[in-house]
Amino acid sequence: MSSSFMERALRKKPLGNFATKSSADGTELKRSITLFQLTMFGVGATIGTGIFFVLAEQVPTAGPAVMFSFLIAGIAAGLTALCYAEMASMIPVSGSSYSYAYATLGEGVAFLVAACLIMEYGVSAGAVAVGWSEYLHNLILTTTGLELPRALLHAPLVAEGYSLHFGGDGWINLPAAILVFMCCFLLTRGSRESARANAIMVIIKLGVLTLFIAIALSAFNSENFTPFAPHGFAGVSAAAGSIFFTFVGLDAVSTAGEEVKDPRRNLPRAIILALIIVISFYLLVALAALGAQPQGMFEGQEAGLAVILQNVTGSAIPSVILSAGAVISVFSVTLVVLYGQTRVLFAMSRDGMLPPIFSRVNPHTLTPTANTIIVSCIVASIAAFLPADVLWDLTSMGTLTAFTVVSIGVIILRYRQPDAPRGFKVPFFPLLPILSILSCLYLISSLSLIVYKLTAIWAVIAATIYFLYSSRNSALERGDQGEAA
Repeated sequence: MSSSFMERALRKKPLGNFATKSSADGTELKRSITLFQLTMFGVGATIGTGIFFVLAEQVPTAGPAVMFSFLIAGIAAGLTALCYAEMASMIPVSGSSYSYAYATLGEGVAFLVAACLIMEYGVSAGAVAVGWSEYLHNLILTTTGLELPRALLHAPLVAEGYSLHFGGDGWINLPAAILVFMCCFLLTRGSRESARANAIMVIIKLGVLTLFIAIALSAFNSENFTPFAPHGFAGVSAAAGSIFFTFVGLDAVSTAGEEVKDPRRNLPRAIILALIIVISFYLLVALAALGAQPQGMFEGQEAGLAVILQNVTGSAIPSVILSAGAVISVFSVTLVVLYGQTRVLFAMSRDGMLPPIFSRVNPHTLTPTANTIIVSCIVASIAAFLPADVLWDLTSMGTLTAFTVVSIGVIILRYRQPDAPRGFKVPFFPLLPILSILSCLYLISSLSLIVYKLTAIWAVIAATIYFLYSSRNSALERGDQGEAA
C-alpha cells in the first residue's frame, strides 16, 4: 500500500465544506421539519423495525430476561444517542455517520462506515419486510381464512455456525419482496411521506401498541417469568446484541439534517426524545407479552403480538386490529429505511466516492431513480432468500459499527476543534463517549459467528471498491471541495 494511498485514506473533509456544499452544487434541501415532526420521524423509523416480531426471535435465546436485553441495548443506544446529538448539532447535513467519520477519521474510514450504513439500512429493510410478510399473512388468514403456501412465505436459506446453506422451509419469501418493490415504486414516483403523514403513522403505531399493552396486561401471569434466565447472562447478552438493530431509527434522525428547522437545537432534542419514547414502549410491550404467554410458546411464533391478543381475548377482532396496524406501520418503516439507504448512496456519489449514477436525479420526479431501483433489487433479494435471524444480527453489526465511529468522532472533535459551534455537548466528557464505545464493542462481541463471516466479506468488498475507485475519484482528490483537513 503506497503512501499516496494512505494520504488519501486519511484525508478529512473540512467542517466548513459540509455547511456550504449543498448550496454550492444546487442540491440544497428545504428546512421545513419541526422538532415534533423530527421526533416522530425517529420514533416511526425505530418502532416497527423489531418490536412487532423480535420477541419470537429473542425470548427463546434469553427467556423472560429479554427485558434486561432490551434495557442493555437501550442503555447502549442512549449513550450513543448523546454522541449523535453532539455530532448532529455540529454537522447538520445528510449522510449521517458517513459524514461525521469523513470529518473526523478520514476518507477511508468514512467509506467503511458508509459500507456499514449501507448494510445497516439495506439489511434492516429486508428484515422489516420479512416481519411484514408474517403480519400480512396473519391478517389475511384471520379475515378471510385463506392460508398462503409456506413455500412462498419463507426463505430457502438457513444459517448454522459459519455456514449459510439451503434447507429452509420455503422457496422464496414472496410478500417481503413485493413490499420492497411497492416501496420502490412509490420512491421512484416521488411519492414519499411528508413529515406530517409520518407523524400520523407514528400515532397509529403507538395507539396499536398501547392497545396490545392494555389487553395483554389483563392476562398477566407472573409464573410465566419462571425460569427468568434459562440460558444465563450469555443468553441475555446474545439477545441484546440482536435487539440493538431495532434502534436503527436513531441514525435515521440524523439523515434528515438538511431538512430540519434550527438543526443545532432540534436534532439533539429529537434524538433524545425519540430514544425515551422508544425504550418505554419496548419495555412495556415485552413485559405485557411475557406476562400473557408462557415463554415456550414464543419460539417460531409468527405475528406473535397478534397471536397473543387472539389467545387472550378469544376474539379475532383485537388481533385483526393489531395485524392491520403492524402492516401499515411496518410498510412505512420499510419506505423510510429504503429512502435513508438511497440518501447515503446519494451523499457518497455526490462526494465522488461512488459512480455518478447514484446521484443522478430524474428531472421529472426529482428522485434518484436509478439509485432507488438498484437498492430495491438488492434489498428484495435479501428479504426473499435470507433467514430472519441472520438479518437481525447483520443489521445490529452495521448499526453498532456506525454508532462506535460516531462516539469516537465526538472525542476527536472535542480535542481537535474545541471551539467549533455545538448546539449540544455530551455531558461527563470523555466518560460517556468511552462508555458508549465499550458498550457497542461488547454487543458486537455477542453476535453470531455467521455475522462476522458475512461482515468480513462485505468489508473486503468495500475496501476493494475504495482502493480501486473511490480514493481516485473523490471530490477531495479532484479538488472540488477545497483542501483536505
